[in-house]
Amino acid sequence: MLTGRARVFGDDINTDYIITSRRKRESLDPQVLRNYLFEELDPAFAATVEPGDLIVAGKNFGCGSAMEVAVTVVLGAGIKAVLARSFSRTYFRNAVNNGLLPVICDTAGIREGDRLEIRNEGDWSVRNVTTGETIVAAPVPKIMMDILDSGGLVPYFRKHRDFKV
Repeated sequence: MLTGRARVFGDDINTDYIITSRRKRESLDPQVLRNYLFEELDPAFAATVEPGDLIVAGKNFGCGSAMEVAVTVVLGAGIKAVLARSFSRTYFRNAVNNGLLPVICDTAGIREGDRLEIRNEGDWSVRNVTTGETIVAAPVPKIMMDILDSGGLVPYFRKHRDFKV
């Protein structure tokens, strides 16, 4: 189970909103870039992030360019999961490959600051501790969970050099 505070955004959050591309020219260090997380939407946001926070968004999260740093900066900020109604295909794969859990669910009822629990008890769900509501989440395939549990694709390959599924 993963728990955290909801940090809520809307639809169509593109990778340049997550971390503007001009910042990656300055550094690729997630510990440096975390200071600029979502600065295009809210310049004060990065300073309010606490380890364990959860990003919550609407549809099409991570659209735009395929820059992997848009995932690593989220992880660098101590955020372990993003919940959204849908993800861009590239962001979803980059998330799994880097160890960030992408959770597909109906996020419409989640509000800023709500306490959430992401559960995998046979079926995936998100319990909003603040409201008492439980939201059904899309299942995460076993191979993706194995990659996430390993910390990403590179650690997974190091662990399973023969790649027998």
